[in-house]
Amino acid sequence: MYRLICRDGLAKRGEFHTVHGVVQTPVFMNVGTCAAIKGAVATTDLKEIGTQVELSNTYHLHVRPGDEVVKKMGGLHKFMNWDRPILTDSGGFQVFSLAGLRKIKEEGVTFHSHVDGRLIFMGPEESMRIQSNLGSTIAMAFDECPSSVASKEYIQPSADRTYRWLIRCRDEMARLNSLEDTVNPEQMLFGINQGGIYEDIRIEHAQKIAELDLPGYAIGGLAVGESHEDMYRIIEAVQPHLPVEKPLYLMGVGTPANILEAVERGVDFFDCVYPTRNGRHGHAYTNHGKINLLNARFETDPRPVEEGCSCPACRNYSRAYIRHLLKAGEMLGLRLMVLHNLYFYNHLMEEIRQAIEEGRYHEFKNDKLAGFEAGENE
Repeated sequence: MYRLICRDGLAKRGEFHTVHGVVQTPVFMNVGTCAAIKGAVATTDLKEIGTQVELSNTYHLHVRPGDEVVKKMGGLHKFMNWDRPILTDSGGFQVFSLAGLRKIKEEGVTFHSHVDGRLIFMGPEESMRIQSNLGSTIAMAFDECPSSVASKEYIQPSADRTYRWLIRCRDEMARLNSLEDTVNPEQMLFGINQGGIYEDIRIEHAQKIAELDLPGYAIGGLAVGESHEDMYRIIEAVQPHLPVEKPLYLMGVGTPANILEAVERGVDFFDCVYPTRNGRHGHAYTNHGKINLLNARFETDPRPVEEGCSCPACRNYSRAYIRHLLKAGEMLGLRLMVLHNLYFYNHLMEEIRQAIEEGRYHEFKNDKLAGFEAGENE
């Protein structure tokens, strides 16, 4: 499972052992919602840029192509040709953010598919069955992800229901893992802490889910519109109440600065669509901040996106050429930008792990943040 190698303050350097390989933590999971990284990035590319964990989404794969199809193809690993760990989100966030009209009951949620409008019911058992069909390494519990501006009167019963749903997820996963035809009998369940921006609800919820002794835990319901200050405050409140000997996953986060700050507060796992989404819009992450290659000043710039970067884009192409591709609407431009950004995130995590091992994480974090803020000074 999880082996804590060392700590530097609250920052943790660990290894997470799974049936699909060992994950070095802290880790950034590359988001392939529909079993593919947007931007024409193949799983063979993911290995080249140092990806450890790929993340796919239960809701999207249930809608298309259908989790039964994926199971018939031997599970998600075989379907997408990826032999390293996969984490599947439970679909909870998408149900509450994409579905529009929906009805929440104790049993689960009824909503309309965003693809064809058909009525879908998803509850804890359904989410576990879908994820079991996918055969991911790590399955996330089905939870409600309430709005960042929801009242305390709404958040408390929501968090209580999410806890009851977690019990049902745990029991259903144990049953599914025992079946003869299950794709991955070693599938692991992570529980999700909820409670909005209310520390007392968050802490109570964390204490309750910690007692379940799950393989890992996540902090959900952040990066959904609250301030960075609120996000960091909630992490600081929750972290002491979740077991240090288990991985801690901050869902949907975030920018490089967010990751650096959260690692210092004890977080191990991250995921975010920023590197892929921003890359497809011409924005590149560098150690000198984010740059927009669509800007005219890069039209004849012969340098790589970032000097010294070893990603496939920077090894072979100039800013000027990639800008041309983006302006011309060529898919290659999007692909190179996404490869660069994912490489940047994966390499940042390597640097983070080394800094923790060497006991200099706080200084490293401050130096990185200063570099991001300084910009290119061109």
